[in-house]
Amino acid sequence: MEPNAPRHLSQDGKGPARRTLLLAAVLTLSAAVPDLQPRPQHPSVARDASAEAGNGPANVSAPILHTGPDGDEPAPRTPAGPVPSRTQVVDTYAKRQARYWGLEAPGVLTRLPPGSQGIALTLDFCGGSGGSGYDQALLDTLRRRHVPATLFLNSRWVTANPATARQLAADPLFEVANHGTSHKPLSTGGNTAYGIPGTRNAGEVYDEIMPNDGVLAGITGKRPRYFRPGTAYMDDVAVDILDALGVKAAGFSINGDGGATYPAALVAKEVGKARAGDVVICHGNRPNSGTAEGIKQALDKLLAAGIAFTHLP
Repeated sequence: MEPNAPRHLSQDGKGPARRTLLLAAVLTLSAAVPDLQPRPQHPSVARDASAEAGNGPANVSAPILHTGPDGDEPAPRTPAGPVPSRTQVVDTYAKRQARYWGLEAPGVLTRLPPGSQGIALTLDFCGGSGGSGYDQALLDTLRRRHVPATLFLNSRWVTANPATARQLAADPLFEVANHGTSHKPLSTGGNTAYGIPGTRNAGEVYDEIMPNDGVLAGITGKRPRYFRPGTAYMDDVAVDILDALGVKAAGFSINGDGGATYPAALVAKEVGKARAGDVVICHGNRPNSGTAEGIKQALDKLLAAGIAFTHLP
């Protein structure tokens, strides 16, 4: 994700983008990733046990909102029928013409449903040229303050950090979501965002979604419920394809760190604007950015004001 993105239909992105089939890579990754022990019980069960020196304010922790019918984890979103094959997606969507290109295509979740009482913090882990690091300080801040977050993992980042990906997936404070296979904008016509060529057709949209869907399902034991493409740009036909595949398109209402380019003070200011219903986007793959410190400052003020946090619904 980059700051200050135009929201009109772009026609300048017919750049070369090879179709990538990563099924072999999925199998290799699944075999190579070691099994790890689950993390301790959910922090909401034992909040006071982690209020140690250096762990932040002991009396400031996030009220965690749950949307599942049993009051525990959010209810899974399942497709209405079998997941379409690549051939079926191409046959159904190849001739449809996109009418929208940008950050807020119809059907994209940019805010929580009306009446929601919390803020959804989401973190992208982009991988590749977008950075394959791991912001330990940021994740430690969330754990110490018991702030849940939805983590959008790209396949390239998972490949570079297989053990860490499993650790994050085992922590119930975090929900793992799909950030794409090659970190491409999700286009059915080859549009670009920030100079990055998007997928060029319905088949390439499928290829950007489903290989990493399999990678993450292999790590978590279930399919991810949400998808956010590289740059967060989508067209309306791509959103329809996601829906057909049983996945919800996720955007944001607050750009918290400008693609991990903002200094800490600006991150604190932008994230600090969030209120109930907002979906905040930041990044967890740039440990040398201002994101961790800025989020820490913003969270301490928001939590002190009694603001709640939640996973995506």
